[in-house]
Amino acid sequence: MIIVSYVPLILSGIAQRFDDPSVQKNMAVDLELIQAYDHLLTQLEHDIIACAKEHDLRSYALLQTIPGVGRILGLVILYEIESIERFPSVQDFVSYCRLVKCIKESNGKKYGSSGKKIGNAHLKWAFSEAAVLFLKGNEPAKKFLQRLTHKHGKAKALSILAHKLGRAVYFMLKNKEAFNQKQLLGL
Repeated sequence: MIIVSYVPLILSGIAQRFDDPSVQKNMAVDLELIQAYDHLLTQLEHDIIACAKEHDLRSYALLQTIPGVGRILGLVILYEIESIERFPSVQDFVSYCRLVKCIKESNGKKYGSSGKKIGNAHLKWAFSEAAVLFLKGNEPAKKFLQRLTHKHGKAKALSILAHKLGRAVYFMLKNKEAFNQKQLLGL
């Protein structure tokens, strides 16, 4: 796999846009650092992807069947979950992903919610990103989000979509099946 870096093409000529020589020198040093980091990060990304293919190629490939989930987001989800088998139910999984609110309850009475920091913050972020990226160029998903937005407001609608994606990932990995958009959107 060849990974091409476009950073040198984008950054060429930026330092010359400044009049002050000290700013030009500072920018030139910063640009060299960016290029060095770009090379190192590109190689690291390549190695991590190779490791993921050895670790659990099937799950990694399944995650990438979700529109908007690419290499990096797929890796984040894959490695933060570790093994889907450790979650006995979908409720346990979405709770671990911080996609539901914890409820204070005693003797059948509900006393509000708490525990906003319980679970995995990285999975919360990953599913929130996946929800936003899922909408790009996806007209049926945008219509679905409009219906949710009309009913719940935009922020809550995106949270609901992230929750639905979390549930879909659980069943995808548990059943070893590719993503089914029609099932997710109820079409």
